[in-house]
Amino acid sequence: MREKNCTQSLSRLQCAMSLKKYRLWDPDQVFLFPPAMRDWLEEDHLVYRLLDVVDALDIRSVSHSIHAVDARGTRPYNPRMMLALLFYSYSSGIYSSREIAAATRERVDFRVLTGDQHPHHTVVNEFRLRHLDALPELFVQVLKVCDRAGLIKLEHVSLDGSKVKANASKHKAMSHGRMESEVERLEGEIQELLSRAEAVDAEEDARYGKGQEAHPISEELKCRERRLEAIRKAKAELEEEARRAKANELRERAERQHKAAETEEDPTERKRKLTRAQRSDEKADRLAGKESEGEDSDEPDDPDDDLPSHRVPTTRDGSPTSKAQRNFSDPDSRIMKRDGSYLQGYNCQIVADEANQIILAEGVTNQAPDQEHLIPMMDRVKSNTGYSPVTLTADTGYMSSDNVAHCEDEGIDAYIAVGRDKHGRDSAAEQDSIEGESEAWADMRSKLTTEEGKRLYSRRKVIVEPVFGQVKEARGFRHFSLRGLLKVRREWTLVCLCHNLMKVLTAKPAAAG
Repeated sequence: MREKNCTQSLSRLQCAMSLKKYRLWDPDQVFLFPPAMRDWLEEDHLVYRLLDVVDALDIRSVSHSIHAVDARGTRPYNPRMMLALLFYSYSSGIYSSREIAAATRERVDFRVLTGDQHPHHTVVNEFRLRHLDALPELFVQVLKVCDRAGLIKLEHVSLDGSKVKANASKHKAMSHGRMESEVERLEGEIQELLSRAEAVDAEEDARYGKGQEAHPISEELKCRERRLEAIRKAKAELEEEARRAKANELRERAERQHKAAETEEDPTERKRKLTRAQRSDEKADRLAGKESEGEDSDEPDDPDDDLPSHRVPTTRDGSPTSKAQRNFSDPDSRIMKRDGSYLQGYNCQIVADEANQIILAEGVTNQAPDQEHLIPMMDRVKSNTGYSPVTLTADTGYMSSDNVAHCEDEGIDAYIAVGRDKHGRDSAAEQDSIEGESEAWADMRSKLTTEEGKRLYSRRKVIVEPVFGQVKEARGFRHFSLRGLLKVRREWTLVCLCHNLMKVLTAKPAAAG
């Protein structure tokens, strides 16, 4: 019996010795010594490279804004930490302030970046909104970092635009004609409801006495009154915008008429042209007088006034046409066509450098056509870098005689498409068949048919189009979080800034050298 027990004990011991040993695991384990957070990530992690770049930026525009407010109250977070958090979040495809705040608790890289601080999502959003005006300057600073790293060549740049969805639904837009009919309908329904409510109140007072609970009709009435008020407000704003658009159009027409009169040799015809110009000025002044009758706008001046802007279609007297629309959620956004469908959004423009797909200039407008964007975007490239590019390629949406002339004046060798290619088309044969084409268009068409023209223009699709792919697909920026043209422009600046930041942080030493 003893031998049997010994045998069993020996068997259990041998079995235990043959089992795999686990590592110690204790979720309640406390640190015996303070941990070093830098040990949580590898030495060459992107977070550390980002912090080095942010430490080198001049953020006086941000800190001055912080110090301008009352010094009393809760201490603010370090602005460099908050900027680094925003840059790293947008570079990682995280745009929601709630998701950014959650990442500071749930992700190790975010905890290291913030030094284990966890700003509330309202603080993140407030910081982003409060320092929007500092972003263009920071964009240029990051661009200079890219230049010092040898990532910018300015030998060949490409310009393109992409429609990005606004923080609004296209179903929240309404035409001026629909507004008028809705106002009329709601006014009629409100009158009917008021009559019904008065009759019901009289009946209930007679039956139950005065002071009874409100009848359900009152809630229905309030709902219609709120909708009527919202539509009236949007209608008034649309009409005001139409008056401003018509006044600007008349001033531009008067300026052209004055110039035409100055070069007119016939005295009679010169007098007629001056009369037309004077009438245009007077009509513009009358419309501007109507505009000044309204309340002063609290909106800040937009420093991006060099970019084109959508103009509300108007009638001769400055009223909006029946099809002129306004969105209730984001009035600055417009319905635009993208890939055969329509969205409520903005037109986002970029100029990308061929060498490393660095964004040299960016901008956002609510005008869908691209043609008027070329000149201001080229001016921004020169302002941001100090130089004009050697070569420019752009698609057919940017082709115009004025754009070609501007590129020639700036010494830019431009290759702008004059039409969309179709399979099986003989370009040379078609060129001879075009009649009445302006000299600029004919010269550009001829330029693009050369071997050099074909080679350079074929590079456009690997310069600028992949940048939109990286922003929209790789980092998932499909719609804006902010509303209003000025805020949307600054958010797009932040997106483009972070694109360039990622390029310089991930650049190979050979490219950077």
